[in-house]
Formats: sequence, structure tokens, C-alpha cells
Amino acid sequence: MSATNGGQKLTIAVVGDYGAERPTHKATQQALEHAVRPPLRFKWLATEAAMEMDDSELASYAGLLVAPGSPYRNMDGALKAIRVAREREVPLLGTCGGFQHAVVEFVRNVLGIEEAEHEESSPGACELAVTRLPTSLAEQMHEVFFEPGSRVAANYRAPAAIEPFFCSFGLNPKYRPAVEERGLVISGTGADGAARVLELPEHPFFIATLYVPQARYTPESPHLLVTAFVAAASARI
Repeated sequence: MSATNGGQKLTIAVVGDYGAERPTHKATQQALEHAVRPPLRFKWLATEAAMEMDDSELASYAGLLVAPGSPYRNMDGALKAIRVAREREVPLLGTCGGFQHAVVEFVRNVLGIEEAEHEESSPGACELAVTRLPTSLAEQMHEVFFEPGSRVAANYRAPAAIEPFFCSFGLNPKYRPAVEERGLVISGTGADGAARVLELPEHPFFIATLYVPQARYTPESPHLLVTAFVAAASARI
């Protein structure tokens, strides 16, 4: 293994275009600063940089956290990181925009609908895997209900939780039956039954949340989902 890949093996890559002014990025940074312990570390990986990496380089990271903050500067870079995590069993936590792009990646590459898009970045597209929510959830707290027996329920050790949202887009309901049939499980829902958490049960750790769990992380009260993701990444080093 090269020195570069050796370093990546000890690193969680936060896939996203960091902006210090973004509250969700600040929360992500702070949560990982408290959750990650040596020899594991983390770094931000711009979506443009992710696009330039080959699959083996991306797969050599200990874990991939696909950050909030879409639209990304390079959507294909974010989708590439998600695909590599899904195919190569790299622990992945996608939050907010990470959830939305996990949907687009799955619809394109598993369902085979290559023209699938995100309404925020391509509002006129014919195939919208991610669409505007009936009511924006931005800067709101909402209860999320977990599917019994799911990994997310096991991580929370609870049937439900109240979580912070920062988004206005989610899974297009017309795609829900198809993604579930192909194995992307809707393991968390809102009070209206709409998708809030996705997971791949056969994957070592592949969870995407429409909310931002790291925004509820404090050193005194670590978020169980963040710590579970870091533990899964630590198990690879």
C-alpha cells in the first residue's frame, strides 16, 4: 500500500465543500473533533477532489461522511464517493444533502435510471429522484420513528428520536417502492410516513439521514449515530 493510501486508511473523509459560515459544517467539524480519537483522524474532502480520485483511493478511507450543504460544487464527486462506499463496503454516514444524493446514486446506478436528478440542482429534469418536500423542514426539530429491527433503531436503542432538520428536499415518493424492492431500506420515517432514514442492511455501515445528527452532538451528550459511524470506521484501520 502506498504512503498516501496508508494515510487514508487512518482517515475519515468528510465529503463536502467546507464553508466555515455554514452552521451544519461547523457542527460536523465539532462533532468529529470530539468523536474521533487517534490514530483515527478526519479531513474535509472537496467534491471536486473526490471526483478526481480513483475508486481504490476513495475506498481506502476508513469511512466517508457525506456532509450537508448541497448543492455541491461537483455533484458527480459526491455521487462517486457514495457509490464507492456502497459497492466497496466503506462505512458511510450521509446527512441532509448526503441523504438526498444517496437516493440519486441508488436510483442511477442500482435502478438503472441514469438520468435521475435532484430538483434543487436540476429543477427541469424529467426524472427527479429527489424533489421538494411539501413543507420545508429547514431549521426545525421533528420526531423520527425507526423501523423495529433496523440498524438505526439498534444504534439509537430507542423507537424514535427528535432530530434537527435543515432541508427542503427529500426522496420522491414515486421511487420509494422501487428503491425498497432493490434493498435500500426506509428505516426511519416522519410523522407523515415519509422517508427520513435510509440504510443498506447487508452493508457494514451505510446509513443516510435527512436530518443532521451531528448538529445535536455535544461532548457531554454524544450522538449515538455519530459515535456508531466512527466506531465502524475505526474497525477498518
